[in-house]
Amino acid sequence: MQLIPVIDLMAGQVVRGVRGERSAYRPIRSSLCESSAPLELAPRLLERAASDTLYIADLDALTGGALQFQILAALLERLPAVRLWVDGGFRDAESIDAFRQRLGAHAARVTPIVASESLADADRARRCFAAHRAHCILSLDRRQGSLLDPGGCHAHPEWWPARVIVMTLDRVGADAGPDLDTLRSVQALRPELQLIGAGGIRDAADLQRAAASGAQAWLVASALHDGRIGVQHGGQ
Repeated sequence: MQLIPVIDLMAGQVVRGVRGERSAYRPIRSSLCESSAPLELAPRLLERAASDTLYIADLDALTGGALQFQILAALLERLPAVRLWVDGGFRDAESIDAFRQRLGAHAARVTPIVASESLADADRARRCFAAHRAHCILSLDRRQGSLLDPGGCHAHPEWWPARVIVMTLDRVGADAGPDLDTLRSVQALRPELQLIGAGGIRDAADLQRAAASGAQAWLVASALHDGRIGVQHGGQ
């Protein structure tokens, strides 16, 4: 199972995500380096996870602000062999079109994450996946058992692209273990999908359980920053 390191980006800094409570996020304190600057932390996270893919949640964009495009562009220049998965609060097909056009030659290295929480209604959700199913990843979001899904993505598995993230926000940074039951319920709806888990990984044992559940990859941040998993611990 592949580890995908995560950067939660707010006001130009990497912050520590806890339970999706974004107003409480603070600059990261990491064992990897003293800085919370994304250009400093990103290569160290990728090395510890032995990954060629970095997930970026742009919290400014997710909360209604502007996408931090200059930082994305700098990461693409600094890390030429790395792919970025970017959750930029994309609200419709047109916002993804504009993002990909702005990326220019880098567009092939960047995968937009379409979060169910960001799609305001079923029409926007349906049109978004009709236009971009081939090159996006859907994030099916929930918190404390409730769906974050105004567009009804959970109810329409026929819309889904080939890769789906099962995002349980209250497990993020909470040391609560991975939400394998939800992952299996999504898997039952579309068994052929590539499923990516998110949140809850505490140690190598959790990684083994997650891999056995059928996940192709898992989004991880806190356990990497804290040194509880990674290549030096045999956590692949």
